[in-house]
Amino acid sequence: MAATLYGFRSCDMVRNAIKWLDANGVAYTFFDYRKDALDPAVVDDWFARADWELVFNRNSTTFKELPEQQKVGIDAQRAKQMMLAETNLIKRPVLDTGDQLLLGFKAANWATALGK
Repeated sequence: MAATLYGFRSCDMVRNAIKWLDANGVAYTFFDYRKDALDPAVVDDWFARADWELVFNRNSTTFKELPEQQKVGIDAQRAKQMMLAETNLIKRPVLDTGDQLLLGFKAANWATALGK
């Protein structure tokens, strides 16, 4: 099974991940969640395999610009709703190999995880 890379093409980290995957011969499909709606079941799967707080991007400009009252009391269910409504709240990129879920792009971490 080929890996799936989730993100959007205008993101620098996603572009860097694509270059790295291509250069290292990693087969993948790209899912642009700005063009196609992300299935809520995919987010449920991510949360089951990784702590939701690792998937939820509190460092994004989108999160930082939220009113303070929207930043407090976030739990997994609320994070899922927020991420589906605003995909900038998803840590980018997400690489799902089927066995592993890699969040964010760091070449050294991906090389270790993918044996490259």
